Amino acid sequence: MSSALERGLRRHLPPEQLNALAAASVGLAGAGGLGSNCAMMLARSGLTRFVLVDGDVVEESNLNRQHYFPRHVGQSKVLALGEQIRELGGMHIDARQVRIGERNIADILALAPIWVEALDEPAAKRLFVEEALRAGVFCVSASGLAGWGGPPMQRRVLTHKDGSPRLILVGDFSSAVSEVLPPLAPRVMQAAAMQADAVLECILGTR
Repeated sequence: MSSALERGLRRHLPPEQLNALAAASVGLAGAGGLGSNCAMMLARSGLTRFVLVDGDVVEESNLNRQHYFPRHVGQSKVLALGEQIRELGGMHIDARQVRIGERNIADILALAPIWVEALDEPAAKRLFVEEALRAGVFCVSASGLAGWGGPPMQRRVLTHKDGSPRLILVGDFSSAVSEVLPPLAPRVMQAAAMQADAVLECILGTR
Protein backbone atom coordinates (compact mmCIF):
# COMPACT_ATOMS: atom_id res chain seq x y z
CA MET A 1 0.00 0.00 0.00
CA SER A 2 1.19 3.51 -0.74
CA SER A 3 2.41 5.64 2.15
CA ALA A 4 0.44 8.62 3.42
CA LEU A 5 3.19 10.86 2.06
CA GLU A 6 2.92 9.39 -1.42
CA ARG A 7 -0.86 9.68 -1.42
CA GLY A 8 -0.56 13.31 -0.38
CA LEU A 9 2.07 14.07 -3.03
CA ARG A 10 -0.26 12.74 -5.73
CA ARG A 11 -2.42 15.80 -5.08
CA HIS A 12 0.44 18.09 -6.05
CA LEU A 13 2.60 16.32 -8.64
CA PRO A 14 1.73 14.34 -11.81
CA PRO A 15 2.70 10.65 -12.04
CA GLU A 16 5.64 11.23 -14.38
CA GLN A 17 7.26 13.66 -11.95
CA LEU A 18 6.61 11.41 -8.95
CA ASN A 19 8.16 8.50 -10.86
CA ALA A 20 11.23 10.56 -11.74
CA LEU A 21 11.71 11.59 -8.10
CA ALA A 22 11.19 8.06 -6.79
CA ALA A 23 13.74 6.67 -9.28
CA ALA A 24 16.46 9.23 -8.47
CA SER A 25 19.26 8.41 -6.07
CA VAL A 26 20.78 11.30 -4.09
CA GLY A 27 23.80 11.28 -1.83
CA LEU A 28 24.36 13.63 1.09
CA ALA A 29 27.95 14.20 2.16
CA GLY A 30 27.34 15.29 5.72
CA ALA A 31 24.28 14.85 7.93
CA GLY A 32 24.51 17.99 10.04
CA GLY A 33 22.65 21.26 9.71
CA LEU A 34 22.64 21.30 5.91
CA GLY A 35 22.51 17.58 5.23
CA SER A 36 19.85 16.55 7.75
CA ASN A 37 17.45 19.35 6.83
CA CYS A 38 18.06 18.99 3.09
CA ALA A 39 17.46 15.23 3.26
CA MET A 40 14.15 15.65 5.09
CA MET A 41 12.96 18.25 2.56
CA LEU A 42 13.87 15.99 -0.34
CA ALA A 43 12.11 13.02 1.28
CA ARG A 44 8.97 15.11 1.75
CA SER A 45 9.21 16.16 -1.91
CA GLY A 46 9.05 12.61 -3.26
CA LEU A 47 12.60 11.29 -3.30
CA THR A 48 12.94 7.78 -1.88
CA ARG A 49 16.58 6.73 -2.42
CA PHE A 50 19.28 8.25 -0.24
CA VAL A 51 22.95 7.66 0.46
CA LEU A 52 23.86 9.25 3.81
CA VAL A 53 27.54 9.69 4.66
CA ASP A 54 28.77 11.13 7.95
CA GLY A 55 31.12 9.85 10.65
CA ASP A 56 29.74 11.88 13.58
CA VAL A 57 27.22 11.23 16.34
CA VAL A 58 24.47 13.63 17.43
CA GLU A 59 25.51 16.06 20.18
CA GLU A 60 23.40 18.41 22.28
CA SER A 61 25.01 21.37 20.52
CA ASN A 62 23.54 20.11 17.23
CA LEU A 63 19.91 20.37 18.33
CA ASN A 64 19.63 24.12 17.65
CA ARG A 65 19.80 23.69 13.87
CA GLN A 66 19.97 20.03 12.84
CA HIS A 67 17.01 17.72 12.22
CA TYR A 68 17.49 15.71 15.42
CA PHE A 69 15.77 15.53 18.79
CA PRO A 70 17.02 14.87 22.33
CA ARG A 71 16.34 11.16 21.92
CA HIS A 72 18.99 11.05 19.17
CA VAL A 73 21.87 12.43 21.27
CA GLY A 74 24.74 9.93 21.23
CA GLN A 75 23.43 8.12 18.14
CA SER A 76 25.11 7.96 14.75
CA LYS A 77 23.85 10.88 12.66
CA VAL A 78 23.30 8.79 9.54
CA LEU A 79 21.35 6.14 11.46
CA ALA A 80 19.24 8.72 13.32
CA LEU A 81 18.52 10.61 10.11
CA GLY A 82 17.77 7.40 8.22
CA GLU A 83 15.30 6.43 10.95
CA GLN A 84 13.42 9.70 10.54
CA ILE A 85 13.32 9.46 6.76
CA ARG A 86 12.02 5.88 6.93
CA GLU A 87 9.10 7.03 9.08
CA LEU A 88 7.68 8.70 5.96
CA GLY A 89 7.35 5.27 4.31
CA GLY A 90 8.74 3.59 1.21
CA MET A 91 12.31 4.85 1.65
CA HIS A 92 15.59 3.18 0.72
CA ILE A 93 18.51 4.33 2.86
CA ASP A 94 22.19 3.48 2.43
CA ALA A 95 23.75 4.83 5.63
CA ARG A 96 27.55 5.03 5.80
CA GLN A 97 29.05 6.08 9.14
CA VAL A 98 32.44 7.11 7.77
CA ARG A 99 34.43 10.28 7.35
CA ILE A 100 35.08 11.40 3.79
CA GLY A 101 38.71 11.75 2.78
CA GLU A 102 41.08 11.29 -0.12
CA ARG A 103 41.20 7.51 0.35
CA ASN A 104 37.47 6.86 0.06
CA ILE A 105 35.96 9.78 -1.82
CA ALA A 106 36.05 8.09 -5.24
CA ASP A 107 34.16 5.07 -3.92
CA ILE A 108 31.65 7.31 -2.14
CA LEU A 109 30.95 9.47 -5.20
CA ALA A 110 30.25 6.31 -7.21
CA LEU A 111 27.27 5.53 -4.96
CA ALA A 112 24.96 8.19 -6.48
CA PRO A 113 24.77 10.45 -9.56
CA ILE A 114 23.58 13.48 -7.57
CA TRP A 115 25.32 14.79 -4.46
CA VAL A 116 24.66 17.42 -1.82
CA GLU A 117 27.89 18.69 -0.26
CA ALA A 118 27.02 19.40 3.38
CA LEU A 119 30.38 19.20 5.10
CA ASP A 120 31.74 21.55 7.77
CA GLU A 121 35.47 21.81 7.19
CA PRO A 122 36.61 24.07 4.30
CA ALA A 123 39.29 21.58 3.20
CA ALA A 124 36.79 18.71 3.11
CA LYS A 125 34.27 20.85 1.21
CA ARG A 126 36.90 21.80 -1.37
CA LEU A 127 38.05 18.20 -1.78
CA PHE A 128 34.50 16.95 -2.26
CA VAL A 129 33.54 19.56 -4.85
CA GLU A 130 36.75 19.16 -6.82
CA GLU A 131 36.42 15.37 -6.90
CA ALA A 132 32.73 15.57 -7.80
CA LEU A 133 33.54 17.79 -10.77
CA ARG A 134 36.32 15.43 -11.81
CA ALA A 135 33.97 12.43 -11.54
CA GLY A 136 31.25 14.15 -13.58
CA VAL A 137 28.51 13.89 -10.96
CA PHE A 138 26.05 16.72 -10.30
CA CYS A 139 26.84 18.48 -7.03
CA VAL A 140 25.15 21.15 -4.91
CA SER A 141 27.42 22.93 -2.44
CA ALA A 142 26.94 25.71 0.12
CA SER A 143 29.10 28.55 1.41
CA GLY A 144 28.09 31.28 3.86
CA LEU A 145 25.15 30.68 6.22
CA ALA A 146 26.20 31.90 9.65
CA GLY A 147 24.53 34.29 12.06
CA TRP A 148 21.25 36.10 11.40
CA GLY A 149 20.18 38.80 8.99
CA GLY A 150 23.25 39.54 6.93
CA PRO A 151 23.78 39.30 3.17
CA PRO A 152 20.99 37.71 1.13
CA MET A 153 21.37 34.12 0.02
CA GLN A 154 22.40 33.71 -3.59
CA ARG A 155 22.98 30.98 -6.13
CA ARG A 156 25.80 30.43 -8.62
CA VAL A 157 25.86 27.83 -11.39
CA LEU A 158 28.80 26.19 -13.14
CA THR A 159 27.71 24.57 -16.40
CA HIS A 160 28.92 21.94 -18.83
CA LYS A 161 29.84 22.93 -22.38
CA ASP A 162 26.29 21.92 -23.40
CA GLY A 163 24.85 24.42 -20.92
CA SER A 164 23.59 21.89 -18.38
CA PRO A 165 24.51 22.56 -14.73
CA ARG A 166 27.30 20.55 -13.16
CA LEU A 167 27.73 22.48 -9.89
CA ILE A 168 25.31 24.75 -8.05
CA LEU A 169 26.65 26.80 -5.15
CA VAL A 170 24.27 28.45 -2.67
CA GLY A 171 24.71 30.73 0.33
CA ASP A 172 25.71 34.32 1.02
CA PHE A 173 29.36 33.48 0.16
CA SER A 174 30.74 35.56 3.04
CA SER A 175 29.46 34.69 6.54
CA ALA A 176 31.76 32.05 8.01
CA VAL A 177 30.81 30.41 11.30
CA SER A 178 32.62 32.01 14.27
CA GLU A 179 32.05 33.04 17.88
CA VAL A 180 30.47 36.23 16.56
CA LEU A 181 28.44 34.48 13.85
CA PRO A 182 27.12 31.17 15.22
CA PRO A 183 25.27 28.62 13.08
CA LEU A 184 21.55 29.19 13.77
CA ALA A 185 18.53 27.39 12.37
CA PRO A 186 17.00 30.09 10.09
CA ARG A 187 19.97 30.69 7.78
CA VAL A 188 21.22 27.11 7.95
CA MET A 189 17.79 25.83 6.94
CA GLN A 190 17.48 28.52 4.27
CA ALA A 191 20.68 27.27 2.64
CA ALA A 192 19.54 23.65 3.03
CA ALA A 193 16.25 24.52 1.33
CA MET A 194 18.12 26.10 -1.57
CA GLN A 195 20.19 22.95 -1.90
CA ALA A 196 17.08 20.76 -1.90
CA ASP A 197 15.44 22.97 -4.52
CA ALA A 198 18.53 22.69 -6.73
CA VAL A 199 18.33 18.88 -6.52
CA LEU A 200 14.66 18.96 -7.51
CA GLU A 201 15.54 21.19 -10.47
CA CYS A 202 18.24 18.73 -11.52
CA ILE A 203 15.72 15.89 -11.55
CA LEU A 204 12.57 17.64 -12.79
CA GLY A 205 14.05 20.46 -14.88
CA THR A 206 13.13 24.12 -14.69
CA ARG A 207 9.52 25.24 -14.55
